[in-house]
Amino acid sequence: MLTGLIRRVQRPVRESAAHDTEAPVKIAETIADAVGNTPLLRLNAIPKLYGVRATILVKMGYMNPGGSYKDRIGLQLIKDAEEAGLLKPGGTVIECTSGNTGMGLALAAVSRGYKCIFVMPDKMSREKIDALRAVGAEVIVTPTAVEKDDPRSYYSVAARLNQEIENSWHSNQYENQSNPKAHYLTTGPEIWRDTDGKITAFCNGMGTGGCLSGVGRYLKEQNPEVKIVGVDPIGSMYFDKLTKDVDIKPETYLVEGIGEDFYPSTMDLSIIDECYQIDDKTCFTMARKLARLEGVFSGGSTGAAVWGAIQFAKKHDLGPDDIIVTMACDHGLRYLSKVYSEQWLRENGMLESEYDLAASELISHKGVGPRDVLTVTPETSAAAALRLLKDHDVSQIPVMTNGESKPEHVGSINEGQLVEAFAKQKDLSTVHVKEIMGPPFPVVSGDTSLEVVASRLTRENPAVLVEQHDGTLGIITKYDLIAHIAR
Repeated sequence: MLTGLIRRVQRPVRESAAHDTEAPVKIAETIADAVGNTPLLRLNAIPKLYGVRATILVKMGYMNPGGSYKDRIGLQLIKDAEEAGLLKPGGTVIECTSGNTGMGLALAAVSRGYKCIFVMPDKMSREKIDALRAVGAEVIVTPTAVEKDDPRSYYSVAARLNQEIENSWHSNQYENQSNPKAHYLTTGPEIWRDTDGKITAFCNGMGTGGCLSGVGRYLKEQNPEVKIVGVDPIGSMYFDKLTKDVDIKPETYLVEGIGEDFYPSTMDLSIIDECYQIDDKTCFTMARKLARLEGVFSGGSTGAAVWGAIQFAKKHDLGPDDIIVTMACDHGLRYLSKVYSEQWLRENGMLESEYDLAASELISHKGVGPRDVLTVTPETSAAAALRLLKDHDVSQIPVMTNGESKPEHVGSINEGQLVEAFAKQKDLSTVHVKEIMGPPFPVVSGDTSLEVVASRLTRENPAVLVEQHDGTLGIITKYDLIAHIAR
């Protein structure tokens, strides 16, 4: 375990060159003044679902005015370019972007009178393209599946436009050190401040590297034992480079905002302590779970970041005193036509099936708490058991005894057994449950897939007990599974 190994070192939070990390201003003079100081949100349902005891906090980056944590770098990039004399009045800002950095740049540019031209790969959502045009930017869409140096790539097109357009500036988030600087000056100090310096690890997806590198450098300066964890989509180059020191040929993936087909200078790989690889479907499925179970309405890169935090917590058996901070990178409204469109997910083979839920999730969807499981003891009368079934409109319940440390599941009773007992002996008050009960229901863990649960539901076993990770008990019946599949 990492608990106890993390040396807690509290240092004063330095003030940002671009934002004040101490307290937000009461009145923002421009939209750029509203960037930063986003809250940390504790995840509750998701860690419990996956048996994670550690505290997982999400830095709510999509609460910035442009809807993503890239607002921070947009402001820093422009500010530093102005100070260096690279961006002059009436100039044009050019960037190759997946959409979020473009919006951050656009909002900062609006208050300063700059024009914007953004070049985007064609895999990006329609919502992102329309949003950039809504704030006055020109958007050029280029092919996704081409090499970085191909003249059609969004990198090459942005560089060419910068050469052709007078008084223009290419912000180039992949090589511009103002990118990690923004997170070093703002995001990192805010996380350190808001966790009282008790953070165990920071986890995020691997894209330009600005956030991981900037936050990571700041946190490790405060406490060298804070772990920095990256999450990389299959097809990107980072995972194989970090884990095998191999340069793979990149492949196309669907999740937006993370992964790269080259190594940007803004990514400091030396600061990454661990890296996990994730597939597109897992990114999207986790994002949808976050929306359903936590109310965190975000994109696939957030799903990746939270999934990575879960893997890290489970690998190191972290406890409640350990704090993992991750990012809600951008808002789910940017992905209504993709991550939150069942048609798009189905067409791309990314839609979770009826069986993709875990047992604990189905119990959560039922709206029945794990402590609401009805039970009887072997000494309960058959008449009392029948009344319990009738009063609660259920067909079967487990039979439990008081064990030494916890209740012991010794059998089950259902309406068929009670009817059969009534046919043999009219007075059910004289019959004990132990005389007519059947075998115990099968027991599974909370993260068991519904496919496995379904295989346990047979003619002899009309229900399955679910042992939650917090030690409580849930139940799934045939009716519950049928209702879920037919929804």
